[in-house]
Amino acid sequence: MEQPRMPVIAIAGLAIESSAFSPARTDAAAFHSRRGAEVFDDYPFLAPGEPLREAAEWLPALTGRALPGGILSAATFAELTDEIIDRLRAMPTLDGLYFDIHGAMSVDGLDDPEAVLLERIRAVIGSEAAVSTSMDLHGNVSARLVELTDLITTDRTAPHVDTAQTKERAVRNLVELLGRGGPRPIKAWIPVPVLLPGEKTSTRLEPAKGLYEQVARAEALPGILDAALWVGYAWADEPRNRAAVVVTGSDREAVALAAEQLACLFWNARAEFAFVAPTDTYAGALDAALSSPDRPFFISDSGDNPTAGGAGDVTWGLRELLARTEFQAADGLTVIYASVPSASGVAAAIAAGVGGTVTVTVGAEVDARHAGPVTFGGVVHSIHHGDSDARVEVVIRTGSVFVIVTERRKPYHHERDFTDLGLAPRAADIVIVKIGYLEPELFDMAKGWILALTPGGVDQDILRLGHRRLERPLYPFDPDMSAPDLGARLSAP
Repeated sequence: MEQPRMPVIAIAGLAIESSAFSPARTDAAAFHSRRGAEVFDDYPFLAPGEPLREAAEWLPALTGRALPGGILSAATFAELTDEIIDRLRAMPTLDGLYFDIHGAMSVDGLDDPEAVLLERIRAVIGSEAAVSTSMDLHGNVSARLVELTDLITTDRTAPHVDTAQTKERAVRNLVELLGRGGPRPIKAWIPVPVLLPGEKTSTRLEPAKGLYEQVARAEALPGILDAALWVGYAWADEPRNRAAVVVTGSDREAVALAAEQLACLFWNARAEFAFVAPTDTYAGALDAALSSPDRPFFISDSGDNPTAGGAGDVTWGLRELLARTEFQAADGLTVIYASVPSASGVAAAIAAGVGGTVTVTVGAEVDARHAGPVTFGGVVHSIHHGDSDARVEVVIRTGSVFVIVTERRKPYHHERDFTDLGLAPRAADIVIVKIGYLEPELFDMAKGWILALTPGGVDQDILRLGHRRLERPLYPFDPDMSAPDLGARLSAP
């Protein structure tokens, strides 16, 4: 008996969060693009022998994922997307495409870059090929993006501990759709006019925790294939920036009702969202850390968080820290500061060698709006080569502060990020990281924690950033706005 033909599915996508309020710019190299077979390295569920790998003929094109940063130029976007299009054009007729994106890319001159890319892809693969899209819940979902995709889903946790499961779900849904044939799913999309920073929508706390539990319950209802809720990306400035709900399935009434219920739950909870940790000024956070018996005490220098789109080289926090007399003696409380980029500072530390004394000038090469470069002297504590983001990291001790200086900006999320540098964060008194909510390893390590409301390209006080192009009214920019239309916008298969 002749075996049924396996579906032919391509893989493509570009993922980044781009802050419109950072002077940084993102180039094509930042995406660390994977091509052809190396694309599979990002998807363990598509490893040889895995059921999903054996269920289709997979044709990887190009995927890229960049550390969050600044806006892309039109030329950078064209360079990356042209290659995707060329690779797809060289493929045979496709049954499907797995479109792996974040959803918060910003490009000079474009309002909806991911939809623009998918429009170009559709022009090559045609309207008959089924497209399944996976996203970050801090992405933005426009009507055009929903129109161009057949299946669309997103993470359900923040911090994102379920990203791998989200991608696998998007692929499985696509394979199953192609396997059973028949009509495409019905889609219900509802834009919710709320825009909040991620640090106010963590699923560690209510109301986000309960909302995402409702998303999972909605997906389990008869006639529903997938349910998804996005909180949006607060640091871009485009009409599409807002929360959104999309529910897909086979039962029109069930899909519409589930989407409307989720949208209403989110809207009704809009004023209940609060920061994931106690907040304070930077000076107040340092005072609290000094007086607290809890060790290690973490401070989030949130305004320059490189994993939300900050430039990573704002020196305002470092300047304020080094000015504090409590940390200027070597026998003071141990403080780890992560981090500030400076290629020249790294080079000077390498020249001095471990144990050598050095004076360096660091930071403010990209974002000097809040403070200029900081000059300080100290002893080189360690040097580490080969990091995929930083390239080279050095630690310089000045007084009782261990300052991490990197060749290129890097986020510090894991214990090994510190221990690889000869630092012991668990034994430190204070650990300062350029981050918003603490990632799981740091969260588990912290005995005390304050989210410092510091300046930078991802300032948590989004009302003072100066958005000009958002679609209004929008909460919290218009706190007294009338109740919006939260009826489902349906698309038939």
